Parts: sequence; structure tokens; C-alpha cells
Amino acid sequence: MKQVYSLLISFFLFLSAYAQIGGSSTFASLDLVNSAREAALGGNLICVKDGDINLAIKNPSLLDSSMDNQLALSYVNYFTDINYGYVAYAKTIPKYGVFDIGMQYINYGTFALTDETGLQTGEFTAGDYTLNIGWGRAIKYGFSVGANLKNMYSNIESYSAYGIATDLSGTYSNEKYRFTAALLVKNLGVELKPYVAGNRERLPLNIQLGISKRLAHMPFRLSIIADHLEKPDISFTDPTETTTDIVTQEVTQIEPSLGTKIAEHFIFGGEFLPSKHFSVRFGYNFRRRSELGIDAKMGFVGFSWGFGVKISMFQLSYAMATYHLGGTSNNFTITTNLSQFHSKKKE
Repeated sequence: MKQVYSLLISFFLFLSAYAQIGGSSTFASLDLVNSAREAALGGNLICVKDGDINLAIKNPSLLDSSMDNQLALSYVNYFTDINYGYVAYAKTIPKYGVFDIGMQYINYGTFALTDETGLQTGEFTAGDYTLNIGWGRAIKYGFSVGANLKNMYSNIESYSAYGIATDLSGTYSNEKYRFTAALLVKNLGVELKPYVAGNRERLPLNIQLGISKRLAHMPFRLSIIADHLEKPDISFTDPTETTTDIVTQEVTQIEPSLGTKIAEHFIFGGEFLPSKHFSVRFGYNFRRRSELGIDAKMGFVGFSWGFGVKISMFQLSYAMATYHLGGTSNNFTITTNLSQFHSKKKE
């Protein structure tokens, strides 16, 4: 037992040290919002256990036998010429658990290649690719565990990078009370080959805790996600926001309030579920609104919405998320279970 405690203490000390490394991280595409359902609910949803492979891609402990033979395709029309998407498939292997395999890509578009004088000499492209293999298994009393193994490759003109990472997660689900809680540690790994030799960068570590509750007498589910728990203060201090003392003329930087620092960790989502074949979704991301909104005109920055509808053997989802006044993403996801096609042929 002492060895277990020592291991846990060492693990959390490692996370604390890792989170304190300054500078930005590489392979930021690991944090992209994948499915339309996730996008509609504020950009994150790790704590709903209802047989959706799109959620299990992020939280592998959600994988269960109901996803056997399930296939998902997603496409996102992002900003300017950027677009990305993924494909994922799940399969149950008796006695071992449920596995999924998926590929995510992001295409940054085509850029002009110029020399030091600004003369265009050609064009180049850039893109990121991630191969994900996930595993999930139920334990007892509503608990399940899971892990992802991710291989990342990035290419920008003649520069390339390669990395490997893992996600670790655990989920508790209580069907009687319609309650689910999940803990996820994302992107534990290393950049094996940096863009520039000797300049190895860290990966975007993220620790998340989420809960969801479906109301007993109303077709509505609320989800709350606590994001980036590995770093207490994730707020951005605008260097242009200062105050000057009228007596001493001393200039002081205005920092976000404690309430803002706490609120920026939370993402809220709601699903209205009038039937098994149709749902309406909406979300609010406080951090997105705080960092990307303009005080003079906030608009719907930080808000998102969408819907899901089942048509025949396909589950179709759409979402629109407003990142800032000049940028709105459109997300499309199609999910189906290939076993249904076999059943139809037999009929």
C-alpha cells in the first residue's frame, strides 16, 4: 500500500512540474474540438455515457460494448482555408474490452513561399495527423477505465515533427440516478522529433474533471467540465490594460479577478432530449469568451449550439460555435453502426 501511495505522489508531483513549464506547446491540434456534439456543448464533453463513439475518442473509459462496430466521420469547416476532421471505428474483443482506432487530420491550406526580399518562389502546404488507438473496460459498481495511445505527425513546408502521447481516464456512471462523472489526463507524452533539432517542445497537457446529470422529470441533461486543473491560473493578462495612480503616476497592470480565474476553468453544456431520435444542444465556454471577446461588442462569443437527428441507420449532428466576432466554425458528424447493415441484408 505504501508503494501505491508513493507512486501516486510521484505521479502528481510530475504533473505539477510539467504544468509549470513556460512557453507554448507543440501539437496544439490535439486539443481541437472533434465531433459536432462536443462542439455544440461548449467544446468539451467527457462525462456522458450513452454509447457515442465520438465522446469515447476523447475519453476512452466511455468505450463499452454498445459501440461495437460503430463508425464515425466528422468534418469541421474552420477559419479561412483551414479544415479538419476524423474517422473512428470501435470493436469489442471479448475478455479484453472495447477498442477503437481513429485518424484525425488538419489541413492548414496552401501558403506562398517567398525569399528574404518577399519575392514569391513557390507554394507550400502544412498539416497535422494523429493516429489514435483507444481501449476501455468496465470494472465494477459502475466504474470503467480507459487509455489512448496517440501517434502525432506534423509537416510545415520542409519542417516536420513526430510525437507520441497517451490519455488516461476513469468514469463512474450510475444509471439509476442518471449521473456520470469522469476524470481525464490528456496528452502525457513527448515530442520525439522536433521541427528544429535541439528545440524539443512540450505537449499540451490537460487534466479535466466532468459531471453530467439527466433530470428525472424533464428531458434535459446538464454537463459541467472543469478544464486544465493542472494549472490553477489559466487566465490571460492583457498588457494594454493598465491603471495609473493620479498621485504617484505609477502604472499598474490590471489582472483578472479571482472570480474570473476560477470561471475560466469551466465549460457548461445542456442537451434537450425530447425523443431518442432528436436532440437540441447548447453550450457556454467562459474562457473562450473572456480571451477572444471584444469588450465593445461581445456578441455570441463563447456560445455554441447544435442538434442531433437520427435518420434511418444514421445519426447526424451539426454544431455552430462562435470563437470570436470574425470566426464561427461549422461542425458535421455522421455516426452509424455497421452491424445494422448486416441485419438489414438478412431481412
